[in-house]
Amino acid sequence: MRKVSTLALLISFFATSVFANEVNVFSARHYDSDIQLYEKFTAKTGIKVNVVSGKSKALEKRITEEGTDSNADLYITADAGRCGAFKAKGMLQGGLTSASIISAVPKNFRTSQWVGIAKRARIVYFAPERVSGAELAGLTYESLADSKWKGRLVIRKSNNIYNQSLVASLVKNNGKGATADWAKGVVSNMARTPKGNDRAQIMAVAAGEADIAVANTYYLALMLSGKKGAEQQEAAKKVKPFFPNQDGRGTHMNISCAGLVKGAPNKANAIALVEFLLSPEAQEHIVNNTFEYPMIAGVSPHPLVVNMGLDFKQDLKTKVVNYGKKQADALEVMLAAGWK
Repeated sequence: MRKVSTLALLISFFATSVFANEVNVFSARHYDSDIQLYEKFTAKTGIKVNVVSGKSKALEKRITEEGTDSNADLYITADAGRCGAFKAKGMLQGGLTSASIISAVPKNFRTSQWVGIAKRARIVYFAPERVSGAELAGLTYESLADSKWKGRLVIRKSNNIYNQSLVASLVKNNGKGATADWAKGVVSNMARTPKGNDRAQIMAVAAGEADIAVANTYYLALMLSGKKGAEQQEAAKKVKPFFPNQDGRGTHMNISCAGLVKGAPNKANAIALVEFLLSPEAQEHIVNNTFEYPMIAGVSPHPLVVNMGLDFKQDLKTKVVNYGKKQADALEVMLAAGWK
């Protein structure tokens, strides 16, 4: 019995010494710069970061199916709608409530189970030689359904989470019925059947296939940086950004978010990693590599993002938790409108 007891103690010691100093991140963010950031965290804390990368749906499916056997600590993905939907499935837990997290993240960008680690705006891009200042004056997301934009608008498919969250915000602010009518107007204004990613929408405007496009802010900066090649860089130079709803609630904001997985085996380390991601050092690393906006105050975005304008009014009224809550309604009205 003594040998068994000693063995048990040795196993316990081994597990504590080897596994307590790690954190398992399931990430749908595909940035090499994120890996570099995790390496900085390890250098500072001694906590090893194990990363499982994949598409959001695949990662969520794996975590859900593994259940109590999952070793996932943090789920990191783009879009509050995804974090909200995963929370609704009961796959996240509370705990992201430390003083440093609460002080760093504005309340409309966090819950106790998931928090924003970077921001992005979903805005309108236009061809300056074909869209007049008068047409842009007072432009809102709602006015994208106006008949003056008929045949002039490009936007991604209805199954795109960024669009679903944008439409969910409209459902929250304007009601489902009004948003259903709006979606019909948007579909009638499309210059083509939705296809491609956000960069494809910007390129369509640059090529003259449409006059305006809807896309996230960091895509234009990414194209302008030259990281996607000379063709996309030149296309990006042909369009201009416009921030909608400046006379009202402000421009639609979304986030990259980190969620604390239910049953996380390394909960304390996961919280420590989130706190690190919200530090000035980490925020500067994020914005200078992904072209997102910082989540915390006191950090400047990348110069290419600064050049797009920083004095725009952000929608701080609409809590991003509503993007998950209204996701089903958003998809329903888009599909009913014939949004492919």
